[in-house]
Amino acid sequence: MGDVVQMHFSTPDYVIFALLLVASTCIGLFYALSGGRQRTTQEFLLADRSMSCLPVSLSLLATFQSAVAILGVPSEIYTYGTQYWFLGVSYFLGLLVPAHVFIPVFYRLRLTSAYEYLELRFNKTVRIMGTVTFIFQMVIYMGVVLYAPALALNAVTGFDLWGAVLAMGLVCTLYTTLGGLKAVIWTDVFQTIVMFAGQLAVIIVGAHQAGGMGEVWRKAINGSRIASLDLNPDPTERHTFWTLGAGGVFLMLALYGVNQAQVQRYLSSRTEREAVMSCYVVFPCQQVVLCLGCLMGLVMFARYGEDSPLDKGYVKTNDQMVLYFVMDVFRDLPGLPGLFVACLFSGALSTISSAFNSLATVTMEDLIKPYCPAMTEAKATLLSKGLAFAYGLVCLAMAYTASHMGSVLQAALSIFGMVGGPLLGLFCLGMFFPWANSTGAIVGLVAGLVMAFWIGIGHFVSRMAVPTTLPPIINGTAMPLPSNMTTAVMTTAALYNLSYLWYSAHNSTTVVIVGLIVSLLTGPMKEKDLTPGTVYPVLAKSQHFHKPGYCSTFSAPGEKIHIGPEGNGDSGFLDMTSIKRHRVNMEEQGVSPLTLTSWKN
Repeated sequence: MGDVVQMHFSTPDYVIFALLLVASTCIGLFYALSGGRQRTTQEFLLADRSMSCLPVSLSLLATFQSAVAILGVPSEIYTYGTQYWFLGVSYFLGLLVPAHVFIPVFYRLRLTSAYEYLELRFNKTVRIMGTVTFIFQMVIYMGVVLYAPALALNAVTGFDLWGAVLAMGLVCTLYTTLGGLKAVIWTDVFQTIVMFAGQLAVIIVGAHQAGGMGEVWRKAINGSRIASLDLNPDPTERHTFWTLGAGGVFLMLALYGVNQAQVQRYLSSRTEREAVMSCYVVFPCQQVVLCLGCLMGLVMFARYGEDSPLDKGYVKTNDQMVLYFVMDVFRDLPGLPGLFVACLFSGALSTISSAFNSLATVTMEDLIKPYCPAMTEAKATLLSKGLAFAYGLVCLAMAYTASHMGSVLQAALSIFGMVGGPLLGLFCLGMFFPWANSTGAIVGLVAGLVMAFWIGIGHFVSRMAVPTTLPPIINGTAMPLPSNMTTAVMTTAALYNLSYLWYSAHNSTTVVIVGLIVSLLTGPMKEKDLTPGTVYPVLAKSQHFHKPGYCSTFSAPGEKIHIGPEGNGDSGFLDMTSIKRHRVNMEEQGVSPLTLTSWKN
């Protein structure tokens, strides 16, 4: 490469970029002014449970890929090679388990918030703790996602960084507040198409300029960027097959199994079958997105080789290299740079809008409605819209924090591992272990969060302590230890160097183990106190817990649940909606809300 090229948008670039923002806003306005006009919380938060499989699938795809993957994956591949590609292995179990375990449980309980499950399974305290943990997780994550494309736009055009943050945050807040979940899902569909178009354009033009994909592959092999299968079991290695293929499963489960932003999409489906199918449809889409990101990284390497724009001082961080590459490739093709930046902003908008809507949902359903039972539907809907708007403003403030978090890709996945892992553990504790009680759930969640932040913050501090003259830590083992360090200190250092992809697995396992130990010490939950449908049936019928003659059937929505001893004329039936509706009345009458064997319909 020669001297630094001053890069700016042309008029066609600005037009394409503006059309993205206008189209997204128009979709929000359309759903605000059509149909039920977002007059009920059911429509605003769950799209009237009327969505089909395809838009839900594309929305699931867009929600957690977005600008983070578009910027981070090509940079990762360019710098370290294709080892990251093995993350695709984790998608099998990461989507299969939600499809056949989490979705049936959540859908048949007819929930609005995933954290309603925690109250049905444990108690209200566990529900509130889960909700507050989720809110913290998503507010931080929104800052990362909002900052990433704004940083890219600033690097490409010189557009004011915080002006870009403000513009994007306000547009997203507007269409989310006006159009509800339907607008969010359909804008996700539109923005996903834009993301695919932008990435494909870069790969096609970049590969053509490099001499074709064959030449791209040859240069990648010669540059040692095509990684072999690394079966090193060391969990402190940043990326190995086990780190990506096994540790990644827990990350995917935290994302696609129990995160409210995704659960809300499952629950908006017309039927349980369509909700399950959305997981199957999103699987090949995930693989395509991963392949596109990896191919972009290889095309970047074919263009620059070891002589990267970062080393030359053309950009300041790895995350800016992708935009520099795009502007370099498209310098003589007006309009295409605008398409790619629109692709970046599409990813960010889809993720942020999903976060706004899910945060408004859990705040309304878990923190406000239970304490304001007399609230009218009109007032609840208006308040939900106000909450979505308020979270939009909070997101703008959090973008500043993201500017100090280093690598966008690793920062985003670390946040989900640190906070999403304990939440995954909490749901697994309730769903797979019938004897786990509320005390165990509370202590387990607290232990998981303490462990998560201890490791996460310790890792961050230990990296900050490394002299800046050292090369980047790739495998987490570059920091030398004094010879006189004790075994305990060395163990602590090893925990700090744990690969960020193991965060979810480590923290969720901590919750489950601590939760089970505490539950056994304080008295395991009795079978008669379990709400039917809250335990996954395979383990609910295990020899450890299942007593002969007792039936707690896992039923479809609207069907009746058989409750009580088999063959007993006093056995009765209730659907899950009835169970939730009668909980409060039963508690007021001094009856255990989970002791349902004597209830008749």
